[in-house]
Amino acid sequence: MPHDHADHDHLSPSGHPYRADNDGPLTYWQQMEIAVRELLIEKGHITAAEIATQVNDMDSRSPANGAAVVARAWTDPEFKTRLLADAGDASREMGFDIGPLELIAVENTDEVHNLIVCTLCSCYPRNLLGLPPDWYKTRAYRSRAVREPRSVLREFGVDLPDGIRVRVHDSTADMRYIVLPARPKGTDGMDADALAALVTRDSMIGAGLARTP
Repeated sequence: MPHDHADHDHLSPSGHPYRADNDGPLTYWQQMEIAVRELLIEKGHITAAEIATQVNDMDSRSPANGAAVVARAWTDPEFKTRLLADAGDASREMGFDIGPLELIAVENTDEVHNLIVCTLCSCYPRNLLGLPPDWYKTRAYRSRAVREPRSVLREFGVDLPDGIRVRVHDSTADMRYIVLPARPKGTDGMDADALAALVTRDSMIGAGLARTP
């Protein structure tokens, strides 16, 4: 079986890194999280059911949310203006809970291509895209995306002409970015639902382009 492979330093045949079992002793921070959570419940500030609901809400978020935002921006110029001015408020307008974070939308054009990274850890627009891919959290991506973004993009299949400027945006705990990819040619007349199907997770990070129909 692929996951019985003894060499845990390599990727599985499906391309996912092996992950050690988490049945060892709890870390200091894990113990702290449990202690604070149980104290909040004991003091009546929150219930276990409310915590479970919040976890379920977080797990239900997916790139489909971000794709819906992008597709509306492609079809509604006034919404696009609002999105680029304040991505958090524009996303809330569509019913997506962004939380207290500052969300910034950056647009890919014929002159500029944007790439998102978190050089410190794994800050990511989870409220719109769900959980980040494993590669986004690796030290290799976090360092190379800044040092040699064009090489990284080529490895994702995005080979940009020299005339296109690449901008790399470093996320923080308080500030997240989402890329508004360029609308593919040949999509005139497509409605928002059809357009959303062309928007990939990677295109909203900048590591990919929107699909062509």
